[in-house]
Amino acid sequence: MYIIAIAWLYVTILMAATEKTITAGLLTFIFYGLLPCALLLWLLGVKHRRYKQTKLPDNDMGQPDRTHPQSDQ
Repeated sequence: MYIIAIAWLYVTILMAATEKTITAGLLTFIFYGLLPCALLLWLLGVKHRRYKQTKLPDNDMGQPDRTHPQSDQ
């Protein structure tokens, strides 16, 4: 997934480099590269974030909380 994002950003950097002005190049890179890539990675990462959120309480079971060091010994 990340290789596709890196390749897309590379292509948009090359597109931005061929623009006539710096402003046009920056806008090309932002609107064709950064925003779509960030949206894609965010949408594809929702499943992983949900998995980590539901998995988090299971990992803490049976572990000492370390808030009261005397009771953990």
